[in-house]
Amino acid sequence: MATSPQLKTASDPVPHRLIITLCTVGATLMQALDQTIANVALPYMQGSLSATYDEITWVLTSYITAAAIMTAPVGWLASRFGRKYLFITCLAGFTLTSMMCGAAQSLTQMVVFRLLQGVFGAALVPLSQSTMMDIYPIEQRGKAMAIWGVGVMVGPILGPTLGGYLTEMYNWRYVFYINLPFGILAILGLTFFMPRSFGNFNLRFDWLGFGVLSLGIGGLQMMLDRGQDQDWFNSREVIIEAVLGGLGVYLFIVHMCTAKKPFIPVLLFKDRNFAAGLVLMAATGTILVSSSSLMAPWLQNLANYPVEAAGLIMAPRGIGTMTAMLTGGRLSAKIDPRKLMACGILMLAWSMWEMTRWTPDIAQWTIVVTIMIQGAGLGFVFLPLQVLAFATLPPQYRTDGASLFSLFRNIGAAVGVSVTSAMLSHNTQVLHEEIGASVTPFNRALQGGGAVSHMWNPMQAHGAAALDHIVNQQAQITAYIDDYWMMVFTTLPSLALLLLLRRPKMTSAPPAEVHAAMD
Repeated sequence: MATSPQLKTASDPVPHRLIITLCTVGATLMQALDQTIANVALPYMQGSLSATYDEITWVLTSYITAAAIMTAPVGWLASRFGRKYLFITCLAGFTLTSMMCGAAQSLTQMVVFRLLQGVFGAALVPLSQSTMMDIYPIEQRGKAMAIWGVGVMVGPILGPTLGGYLTEMYNWRYVFYINLPFGILAILGLTFFMPRSFGNFNLRFDWLGFGVLSLGIGGLQMMLDRGQDQDWFNSREVIIEAVLGGLGVYLFIVHMCTAKKPFIPVLLFKDRNFAAGLVLMAATGTILVSSSSLMAPWLQNLANYPVEAAGLIMAPRGIGTMTAMLTGGRLSAKIDPRKLMACGILMLAWSMWEMTRWTPDIAQWTIVVTIMIQGAGLGFVFLPLQVLAFATLPPQYRTDGASLFSLFRNIGAAVGVSVTSAMLSHNTQVLHEEIGASVTPFNRALQGGGAVSHMWNPMQAHGAAALDHIVNQQAQITAYIDDYWMMVFTTLPSLALLLLLRRPKMTSAPPAEVHAAMD
């Protein structure tokens, strides 16, 4: 039987817990940053690697797809090889492949190295989360999840800002090289201070379950990533990816419910707190990434902020998240975590509603206050959710549960970005056509002479171009408003899921790291 070290209670603390915490949070932050830090460097990579726009997007797609597929079997791998050795191996592989990405000389090399980086990086978040839950007793778990959650939540938010700074001041390759010093320090800390864990080399891997789940996740991820560029279901490629993704998910569910020892135990989904938590995590993931992916182009393209100013304006969102998580870590042990989550959901819904009223001439302080409240709402949802979802889950399923949480967060993020981007593009085109239908020489607002009618004269080239710019701007403003309304109506129903969650009892029990596939 594979067991983790006999982790201590509050009266018998784990030795060197502070160092282990710093190393695990550092590993989490590295992986979370790499989800978005390369986005702003893509145009520079495109020139260096002689790639087209369509080809360079595989730098992102290869990493995201590999990480999504390899997240699911982390629980089995931890039981098979021991959590400590798996953690150190994945961290070393992630650091090495980051350096390889920075040194890539061709598009092929970059895509292969990013794929390997995703394979090694997939395990870092679930392993760090389960480690943090084990080294802290339940009465301190709110504080522990607040510290750990800063890396998960703030990483994707700060990624574009940090990536833009490194690319502008140095070179796009430093977007990957920055992982080296932090990776080495984390590896050394875990090697010397993390308690030893033992693996069970008699475990057998569920290859059929992993194969069909990989097919489902890979097909879904590719459909979401490629759909916008390939005109969704008007493309044969997207249709094939959707069919394969749906077939893979269906076969995996059937296999999980019928197999004797599936590599993802079905008992995980019988825990009411955990099952409801997965749905809430997916919903949180959609807001976490899609809201920031909408915000950056809104600031630059509509509000005409420079890139540096746009990054600074978005920074308060991360400050709000960190403040809420650190505050919530203290409050979750004193008040019902469900009340914190309800407060967070309402804050998210209010911030999205407030953004439906935005126009390009809105005051900067209004933007800062709104996105700071939005970040705080994410923090108040994310932190208590981690505590409640794992409160009633048996300790032997923690690593499996952490893997599924990471997987559902990533899937939610992919769905959120794809849906909001598709809606924005489609509605902009439709609204452009509707508004443009009234822009004709017969429109009285464009007749009668004067400076306005001359500047916007549709019969002249400069007038037609100016009108098209105005029409396109108005169409984009309204399309963004439609996206934010959709996010309001998808956030509020999450309140109903809080009724399914039960508040945990503040007792400690030493866990045993036993995978469900074991006898």
